[in-house]
Amino acid sequence: MRKAVIRAGAGAASAIVIAKSGFIDGTAFARDRSEIELVKEKILSRNGIVPSRKEQELALSESSLERPFDVLVIGGGATGTGVALDAASRGLRVGLVEREDFSSGTSSRSTKLLHGGVRYLEKAVFNLDYGQLKLVFHALEERERVLQNAPHICHPLPTMTPCYSWFELAYYWCGLKAYDLVAGPRMLKLSRYYSVKEACDAFPTLSKESNGRKLRGGVVYYDGQMDDSRLNVGLACTAAFAGASVLNHAEVISLHKDEQSGNVIGSRVRDKLTEKEFDIYAKVVVNAAGPFCDSVRQMADGSAPNIICPSSGAHVVLPDYYGPECLGLIIPKTKDGRVVFMLPWHGKTLAGTTDSISKITYLPQPREEDIDFILQAINDYLNIEVRRTDILSAWSGIRPLATNPTAKDTASISRDHIVHVDSHGLITITGGKWTTYRSMAEDATNAAIQHGKLKPSNGCVTAELPVVGAYGWDPSFYAELAQSYGHMSRTKDGNMVARTIDTNTAKHLTSAYGSMAKHVVAIAQKENLGRKLAEGHPYLEAEVAYCARNEYCETAVDFIGRRTRLAFLDANAASEALPRVIQILSSEQGWSRGREIRERKEAEAYLHTFKPASQIHY
Repeated sequence: MRKAVIRAGAGAASAIVIAKSGFIDGTAFARDRSEIELVKEKILSRNGIVPSRKEQELALSESSLERPFDVLVIGGGATGTGVALDAASRGLRVGLVEREDFSSGTSSRSTKLLHGGVRYLEKAVFNLDYGQLKLVFHALEERERVLQNAPHICHPLPTMTPCYSWFELAYYWCGLKAYDLVAGPRMLKLSRYYSVKEACDAFPTLSKESNGRKLRGGVVYYDGQMDDSRLNVGLACTAAFAGASVLNHAEVISLHKDEQSGNVIGSRVRDKLTEKEFDIYAKVVVNAAGPFCDSVRQMADGSAPNIICPSSGAHVVLPDYYGPECLGLIIPKTKDGRVVFMLPWHGKTLAGTTDSISKITYLPQPREEDIDFILQAINDYLNIEVRRTDILSAWSGIRPLATNPTAKDTASISRDHIVHVDSHGLITITGGKWTTYRSMAEDATNAAIQHGKLKPSNGCVTAELPVVGAYGWDPSFYAELAQSYGHMSRTKDGNMVARTIDTNTAKHLTSAYGSMAKHVVAIAQKENLGRKLAEGHPYLEAEVAYCARNEYCETAVDFIGRRTRLAFLDANAASEALPRVIQILSSEQGWSRGREIRERKEAEAYLHTFKPASQIHY
């Protein structure tokens, strides 16, 4: 039975409260299974069409002191949408508000890995730290659940560690075999040794010599990979189907407190798209604002001490020829001890490094020295020169590590999460990582139920609750989609010819939308929106319309940054697609000419943060 420690805040009782995942008897188990089927039925009966944004805002604004929500979640990242889905699927009345867009912050700027934490295992062994070992067991369990619940968005990825000494080879082989052993039945595939020839055949750009040392072989192991913002948006939409009222672009500007108890009982919210303000009331408020958790806590108590130590990781995207299509590369220890990786992602090569202490900002940008470090580090291991001019996009993400902010570095900080209940009853969930978002949400929901004396109709079901798009999907669905797509088009000479969808686009649509891809294709066929948005990328015009209608895509940035990954993959291609994206969204949303101009300016400013300073021409 897993337990979540809830640490009392300043001025609260000093006792540590334990939130337990309750035992489920046979009757309760049947009820839980029926809740999973109910969510599935809602998704299928509505053809994946979520309640409209107007409906969601109306439901939120109609709450009152007499009829409050059971839970109000602040923050629409992985953890926040996870809490909304967990609480709603337990039969609770749930609201969620997000200042920007779902996954607009840290949750869209991750390394795109679902990992069990092989580095934590190393610390557990050498430091005899059972806490680190528990993190590995737990992460492996959660990795398996995410892969099962979102199979269209997530998949196993082999990653190779090149070894340039016999000691390294023995060390990493033993370590990864231990990782296999710990994973047990949750192992994705057995790790294995690659000879020098096998390593170079599998990763053709890998150098046979690095810093005067000859390649001795490599060790390949498996973890999971995902499209983080697509998964996050899927969670938000699934929560909406489960009954939660979710609203993006809705900023909390203040918190309401009960006059007698002083407990937080709601918030004042501003709809940033309309500037309309309204109140939301709830029995329990959960703060899942990621790096901005302390800002929310200080709305309740101006003297609340910080519990967030922000840590940033920089990433660059390079053309696909730098690495193979289905194999990643990880350098566990560079010259300064950091980890560097090269991963295939959406037909490009993603390279990045690990944590460094940073400041909190809404639009973090990678520092030039971070970009230089990444390029220099991977240059040491490749047989071709990594050119700065090849960078297609660069970004940085801020991770909310829960620790003492006076710590000198982030390398030794535990990656576990905390659930913190302060003296005003505000529940804060922070720390952790993408892989464990579901269990973090479960712990926060347990705490909310206990603190608010709520009465859910059933226990937690999210361990087996698929996200929208997973129902009816299988690995061959792209072939069925390609066969079903067809429309007639007129050529330049006036002849009518049949157009079909190419395999790459079909694979993209089914991996992004799962079984809902058929609705995207229907829009492309019936509304003449089958053209590509940018050369060299599979994104279709129909996706703009679909996301506006079915995924709460409200701005151009929502689309190029989160519904699709154009900004993250190729900033120039995103700029190329922008006018058409705005045109389609304007038609869908009924924008004025002034709104279109504002959208263009805001999107250009957003894309500016994805371009290294050396590539920006004024």
